[in-house]
Amino acid sequence: MLSYSFYESDTRILQYTSALVNQGHVVDAIALRRRGTLAFEVLDGVRVNRIQYREVNEQSRFSYLLRILRFLILATWVLAWSHWTKQYHIIHVHSVPDFLVFAALIPKLFGARVILDIHDIMPEFYTSKFAAGRRSVVFTLLLLMEKISIALADHVIIANDLWRERLISRSVSPEKCTSILNYPIHQIFHPRPKWKRNGRFLILYPGTLNTHQGVDIAIRAFAKVADEMPNAHFHIYGEGPAKQDLFRLTETLGLTSRVIIHNVLPTNEIADVMAMSDLAVVPKRASSLFGNEAASTKIAEFMSLGVPLIVSRTKVDTFYYDDSLVKFFESENESDLAECMLLLWRDEQLRAQLAANASRFIRESGWQEKQHGYLRMIAALVSPGPERQNA
Repeated sequence: MLSYSFYESDTRILQYTSALVNQGHVVDAIALRRRGTLAFEVLDGVRVNRIQYREVNEQSRFSYLLRILRFLILATWVLAWSHWTKQYHIIHVHSVPDFLVFAALIPKLFGARVILDIHDIMPEFYTSKFAAGRRSVVFTLLLLMEKISIALADHVIIANDLWRERLISRSVSPEKCTSILNYPIHQIFHPRPKWKRNGRFLILYPGTLNTHQGVDIAIRAFAKVADEMPNAHFHIYGEGPAKQDLFRLTETLGLTSRVIIHNVLPTNEIADVMAMSDLAVVPKRASSLFGNEAASTKIAEFMSLGVPLIVSRTKVDTFYYDDSLVKFFESENESDLAECMLLLWRDEQLRAQLAANASRFIRESGWQEKQHGYLRMIAALVSPGPERQNA
């Protein structure tokens, strides 16, 4: 597994590695390193190599690209050396960026099969992160890079069905592309007994702090009804370029005692925090092409934990969910979101009904059922081969 992300916080990668280890595969992961973590350790049977520090605070295209290029160079060296000593059968590369797949070029030349797993579709992601136009030269170059990266891969995985259709229309053949959503890991995301918090009502947002995530909209919405919900608190967990702006917004609105912005936590720890919340909010901006089509992992995780959700009405979320599962609000409408917060704060029965419906839905369509398709894909790529393969 190769990813420009923090392994212990990336549930999409954790679900793959767990399934592979349970089947007897030997799995290495090459990822980023956060302050306070080890450069190498074995986690649940996976050998995790953290080869580069990263703070998620890029404010410019140059700083963002420079860090990725450094990671690409390091990963290319590590993969080449590791393949020489271990003879990998599969290199599973996670995007963004798409061109990280070139780190697997040397193993591929010596027989390894390569999967490119596109978490976030890169041209649209770039336009959202840096406000670049779809007619810009950079967007055109990213489309070209997408095609070249996909051509190098033996198979492509994409994170939702909307994006699969887009990739098929411009970069990949249908038989070479599979959509796999972000499913929660059942062993981590399951209901827990809630702590008693002296009557405090906790609203939660955990995730990346980018503009398209709309966390500022949620803070402004909370400010509109905070006085009517005297026991409510809004906690935010995450890192990203918008974090300092969110701190300033909280101070400007006089909410520093009610809106608390925390650092990111490892998956096991954030799952415990999420399970203790009373209400979750996913406030993405539908005006952002990327935000409108990027499926949120946290929705399914909150569903698995039995926590009711307020969700922005985006194209991707209305594709997969309906009003019986989440409470939708008009995207970017602070007043509508505020009314939804107030409604669910008041109506315990509605919260319980949404949570029960969502829990049933996720049990019937979660990773426990879908992982078999991924394992069959791995088997088809390495066949014929030994019973135990490196991945």
